[in-house]
Amino acid sequence: MSFKFPSFSQWKQIFKVLKKKEKITLLVFSLLAIGSLIFLITNFYLSNTKVVPALGGTYIEGVVGQPRFINPIYGETNDVDRTLIDLVFSGLMTYDKDGKIVTDLAESYKISDDGKTYAFTLKDNIFWHDGKPLTTDDVIFTIKTIQNSDYKSPLRANWIDVEAEKVSDKSLSLHLKVPYNSFLENCTVKIMPSHIWGSILPENFTLSSYNLQPIGSGPFEFSDINQTNTGFIKTLNFQSNRRYYNEPSFISNLSFQFFEKKEDLIKAANAKTINGFTLASLENSQAQAKKEIKQGWSKNEQFSMYDFSLPRYFAVFFNNSRSDRGSSTESGQKSSLFSDAGIRQAMSYAVNKDELIAKINSDTKTNISIVDSPILPTFFGYQAPSDVYNFDTDKAKTLLDKSGFKDTGNGTREKAIVKKPAFQFTGYLKVGSKGTAVIQLQACLAKLDNTFKNLLQNETNGTYGKATESAVTQFQKKYLQDQSPTGETGAATRKKLNELCLAPSQNSQQLKFTLTTANQPQLLEIANLLKAYWQSTGAQVEIQAVSLTDLKPIIKNRTYDALLYGEALGAEPDLYPFWHSSQKIDPGLNLSSYENKNADQLLKDSRETLDNSIKEQKLEKLQNIVIKDAPALFLYNPDFVYWVSQTVQGIDTQKIIDPAKRFSNITNWYLQTKRVWK
Repeated sequence: MSFKFPSFSQWKQIFKVLKKKEKITLLVFSLLAIGSLIFLITNFYLSNTKVVPALGGTYIEGVVGQPRFINPIYGETNDVDRTLIDLVFSGLMTYDKDGKIVTDLAESYKISDDGKTYAFTLKDNIFWHDGKPLTTDDVIFTIKTIQNSDYKSPLRANWIDVEAEKVSDKSLSLHLKVPYNSFLENCTVKIMPSHIWGSILPENFTLSSYNLQPIGSGPFEFSDINQTNTGFIKTLNFQSNRRYYNEPSFISNLSFQFFEKKEDLIKAANAKTINGFTLASLENSQAQAKKEIKQGWSKNEQFSMYDFSLPRYFAVFFNNSRSDRGSSTESGQKSSLFSDAGIRQAMSYAVNKDELIAKINSDTKTNISIVDSPILPTFFGYQAPSDVYNFDTDKAKTLLDKSGFKDTGNGTREKAIVKKPAFQFTGYLKVGSKGTAVIQLQACLAKLDNTFKNLLQNETNGTYGKATESAVTQFQKKYLQDQSPTGETGAATRKKLNELCLAPSQNSQQLKFTLTTANQPQLLEIANLLKAYWQSTGAQVEIQAVSLTDLKPIIKNRTYDALLYGEALGAEPDLYPFWHSSQKIDPGLNLSSYENKNADQLLKDSRETLDNSIKEQKLEKLQNIVIKDAPALFLYNPDFVYWVSQTVQGIDTQKIIDPAKRFSNITNWYLQTKRVWK
């Protein structure tokens, strides 16, 4: 007997023949079957697909400040400009998410055996945002523009002794006069389009509209700019460069909103009209940010906080050579208070760094760590220094005593200063002698006694005549009664003249100096803590807090006693600009005016060797010399804190070289997702 499947019209009659309970049962089983089928299909889909980033969305960052030069040869001195330059332009080399130097425009590079030639080959299919191809001509144009003093680029010092040679449209060589193992870091400089800038005269470079509407080759290209009637830039918008030679970004659009003050940025963050901001905009205080910015309940209303390690530190640089504020030596020349290593060491022992850092961490809720060395051994993986300045007030006071600064009993310290006169009677004088010594002799005698003065009435012209001889004779009779008068200045006469007319003067020097720093809340707090530590040893300290604009000429001219300031090292640490004696004068960065022949040699050797293990050994020896000499009091290393909306994914950066490098892996960031088959 064959089975015949019911027709559709027969199925429609089924509810007429079923009882009520049977209908319910059938409906329940039908729903279960449909649900199971949906579940199986969904489970199959989820099991065989994965979530991946998708193209789309706009990331908006809030910034306190203004861009000025989105131009690689000028913008490196401004954090806002540097950030935008990194997004719009590309260099031969760049930094990865771990702060290491990797290829960018370069497909490959080769370093000669003598370390003096760097040969680069560019990648294929590299285009400017306007569609023109990028070639080695653009690279060489950028380098020569930086080298040309007419353009006044702050990067010029990095490229003065570099010769750029074109090999082909895709290959070039850079020749150095001496080996320099950190040169790849110089090659992270961003390349400019020669077809845009080549026709612009040096005097018009800073006036060009391309400084705010740049054409580059980086992952994002300029879209538009919004300004107020007064010229204040409200927003700069960029879009993803879909012809980017590396993987294009997932984020479609990037927008920067600029604010005049931090209060406006806080309002925007609370209104959730921005997706991210740096803690630098809020004076580097995590505590302030957490207090003033409201976190919502949903993902769209919450910020994640990212801490990036930086190769930088803050320290107090003791000016070893500020002669205009120093004390007079026996020779009458001025010397800096901090030219005495004992005083520098005393100021280092006097500070309780553990307590200071703990207080700053507690107040700001920001992660900062203690620094004892100029080479940041923890960041770069070097060996820690063999000796550091542990907090020891008694040792500090002992060192100050040895340096001659004695406790006055009223909480201050003073040093007795004996100043010898610039002139002393040292030569034998007699009738017929002439010159400065005779003038000094006649003036001395006239000052001592009216009798001598009357004898010299007609003879004060610097010639040793009979009148001067008579005055000297009378001087000898009065002051050298145990000797026969000669009328000439023998040894005993000269000694007595020096004693009566040219006696050394004596005064006192207070242990007093000024600590100069930028007028920023965190630095001011640290300055006041340092002042309290130093005053406990008897030092009198004044704090001079100035704007960054006013601080620049102070640093340039080295017109400070002690400077609380930060220094940033690179991915390939080169300490030569910071500590070599040739760098004491601007634009050198030897802020302590430090000089040590052994340190100079180690600095030279460490930058020229091609062996990383030798470089490491040289720097480790260097740190011990610098720490012993104490030209600076090393304080702390701060993390860079970045607040980003939780809607943004893909941020996996660990180390950055400077704040602008927070976007080092932005092409991996994403706001939207999709599912694809595994």
